[in-house]
Amino acid sequence: MYLPPQFVAKDPAIALELMRAHPFASLISTDDEGLPFVTHLPLHLLEEGGGLTLLGHCAKPNPHGRYLAARPQAVVTFLGPHAYMTPRVYPDLARVPTWNYLAVHATVQARVLDGFDHKDRLLKHLIHDHDPAYADQWRGLEEDFQHKLMQGITAFELRVTKLQCKVKLNQHRPESHAAMLAAYQAGNADEQALAGWMRRLGMAA
Repeated sequence: MYLPPQFVAKDPAIALELMRAHPFASLISTDDEGLPFVTHLPLHLLEEGGGLTLLGHCAKPNPHGRYLAARPQAVVTFLGPHAYMTPRVYPDLARVPTWNYLAVHATVQARVLDGFDHKDRLLKHLIHDHDPAYADQWRGLEEDFQHKLMQGITAFELRVTKLQCKVKLNQHRPESHAAMLAAYQAGNADEQALAGWMRRLGMAA
């Protein structure tokens, strides 16, 4: 993605935090005609052996599993809080509106996972992330039924080979910060989240 130096996240932990807080991602690779193919899905982030891996799955009829097996390099994007920014936050009039946001792009190498154990591990991670109360119910299902359900998904691991994290909060325009912070603090949930990031990055002075 286009990443001007003033918007590069200085702390690598920010990317991991965003990936965990906003796990509903876009998985992007190419189809058989060379066009981008996108699947929207939740992903689980693993930190293992000094590297990062994303675990996910799609429905068996979704051709994305086949595309990943044929062309394993892909991109995964995560979008954090985002909101409009009015030019009225500036003390002068010769300004334009923009959109502020936090985003992570991960270049990944995909591997399709076969076998019950791999899929079971993946699903248990996702259940723990999003519905831990369901874990006992999942474990209580008949094994034959679990195996039947597993046949309906394509599971994969996505090994992260490159990570970009963009924090676009008008950092390079300090004359806007006080009014922008006040506007975001009084706004909707996304705007309030951006206000929190401004305070965290020392932009609230």
